[in-house]
Amino acid sequence: MGMPSGTELLLIFGIIVLLFGAKKIPDLAKGIGKGIKNFKNEMKDEPEEVASNEAPKKVEGGDATAASEAPKESEKQA
Repeated sequence: MGMPSGTELLLIFGIIVLLFGAKKIPDLAKGIGKGIKNFKNEMKDEPEEVASNEAPKKVEGGDATAASEAPKESEKQA
């Protein structure tokens, strides 16, 4: 199961042309190229976003619990 030979590649290409038509192939190639480019960009951006999103969530979560506990204690005193 190695790489397909030249005749096999021509046969595969011929089937693709028959299925999609010669006019649709460039549009399909553009769509696949844009999809791969967007995927790579998102994979590069993801670690930065995760790192920047983790720190504020921890700080906000701590402040939110402290703020929610403070009114309960003051209500008990009143």
